[in-house]
Amino acid sequence: MDQRAPVTESLARFIADFTADALPDPVMRTAEVLAFDGVGVLLAATHPSVTANSGIGAYVMESAGPGGATLIGRARKVDPASAALANGTLGYAADFEPHHPEAILHPVAVMIPVALALAETENRSGADILAAIALGCEVTYRVSMAMNPRTLYARGFHPSAVAGSFGAAAAAAFLSGLDAKQTRCALGLAALQTGGLLAWQDDPREDARPFQMGLAARNGVMSARLARHGFGAPDRIFDGGHTALAAFSDTPDPAPLVDGLGTAWDGVTELAIKPYPCVSFLHPALDAQTKLLAEYKLSSRNISSIALRFAEAGAHCVDNNPLKGHSAQYILPVHAARGGLSYLDLFTDRRESDPEVARLAASARVIRDTGEFDDRFPDFYVGEVTLTLTDGTILTARNDVARGYPENPLGRDEIEAKFAKVTGEVATAERARALAKAVKGLRRAPDTRMLASLLAPPPDAAPGDQASRSPS
Repeated sequence: MDQRAPVTESLARFIADFTADALPDPVMRTAEVLAFDGVGVLLAATHPSVTANSGIGAYVMESAGPGGATLIGRARKVDPASAALANGTLGYAADFEPHHPEAILHPVAVMIPVALALAETENRSGADILAAIALGCEVTYRVSMAMNPRTLYARGFHPSAVAGSFGAAAAAAFLSGLDAKQTRCALGLAALQTGGLLAWQDDPREDARPFQMGLAARNGVMSARLARHGFGAPDRIFDGGHTALAAFSDTPDPAPLVDGLGTAWDGVTELAIKPYPCVSFLHPALDAQTKLLAEYKLSSRNISSIALRFAEAGAHCVDNNPLKGHSAQYILPVHAARGGLSYLDLFTDRRESDPEVARLAASARVIRDTGEFDDRFPDFYVGEVTLTLTDGTILTARNDVARGYPENPLGRDEIEAKFAKVTGEVATAERARALAKAVKGLRRAPDTRMLASLLAPPPDAAPGDQASRSPS
C-alpha cells in the first residue's frame, strides 16, 4: 500500500481487480433494471423536439474522429470519447432517467453511454456493460458523498457532473482493462477535467443541463484512454496535495470512498426509477398532488391556486426556475391541467398553448421551508402541496418518499409501460419491442452488436409527436 495515497490506491485497485462475476447477483439484477429504463430514455431523447440532441449531434458529426462507437440516433460510428459526449448528453436530456436521491445524482445517464461506447470499441460482453454501469454508479455515489452533495449545491456545483467524471473514469478503466497504476492516473485525469456549474439553470432551452452529463462521460473515457497510453497524472487525487475533495467541498470526508468497498453497493441499489420526467425534487410533490386530485375527484378547473412547501436548501432549483422541468410553477400546473406529464412538455411550453396551464401557472408559488423539510434535505425531498379550490376549500397533502424509490418501487409492469411509452415516441412498435428484448438479454449477450444496431437509426417517421396529442 502506498502510504502517500492509501485511499486513491484502494479505490484504484478495486476498480482494476473488478470483474462482472464479482458483482453480487442482486446488484447485477438491479443493474439490469436500471439499464432497461435508461436505454429507453436514451432513445427517447432522439426526438426532434429535444434541442440538446440536435445541437450536440451536429457538433459531433462534424468534429468526431473515426471509431467503433455508435452515435445513438445518427447511424454513424465515431471515436468513443465523442460518442460518450453525444450519448451522455442524450442520457439526461429527457430528465427521465434513474436518479439517486441521497447523493443528488443522475449516474445512469452518464454510465450507459460510457459503457456502450467502450464495450463496443473493446468488444466486451453484455454482462461487462452491466457491470461497468454498476461500478460507475457506485464510484460516482461514493465521490458525491465524500464531497457532500449539499455542500456541492451550496457552492454552485452539480454533483452529477462533478462526481460523474470519476464514475465514468472507473467504468472506462474497467472496460479498457487498466491496471491499478493506470487507474490511479485515470482518476487523477478525471479530476483535472471535472466540473459542472449549476449555472445551467439559466438556459431555458435545457441544452446546458444534459451537456454536463455528456462532459462527465467524455471526461471518463478520455481519462482512461490517456492513462492507457501512459499519460502522466496526479496519482494521489483523494489523499494529498491539492485533492479533488478539498477543491469542491468545505466538508470533505474521504471515508465514503472506501468504507464497505466491494460489499456495499448503495450507489446502485438505492437508485430510483423516475415515474415523472422532471427534476426529482418535485416527485414527492407530484405524488401528493396526484393523491389529492384522485381522492377528491378534482379537475384542474376546480383549483384556484397551487402552493408547494419545499426545503430552503433545494428551493432555488424549483422556485421559478427558467427550466420548465425544474420549475414547480410549471410542472405542477401541467400535471394538474393535462392529466400527467410527458418528457416533451419540457421542450414545448404548455403555458403558451394551453390556457388552463397558463392560469394555474400564474397562481402557483413555492414556500421555502427552513425547518423540518430543510433539515431532512437531501436525504428526503419532502414536498407538501396545498390546493386552494375555487369554492375556498383548502386541501393539503405531504409526501416524503416518492414512487420509484427503493422504499416504494415501481412495479415491473409500470417500468415496462414507461419504456413502451417513451420509445413509442421515436420508434415503431416493432423496433421498440426488439430493443426491449435486446436490453433484457444483455446479461447473456456476447457483444453489443444487436443493441447498438437498434439504437443507431434516427427516429422512425411513423410514431406521432405526443406534443400534438391529447395528454395521458
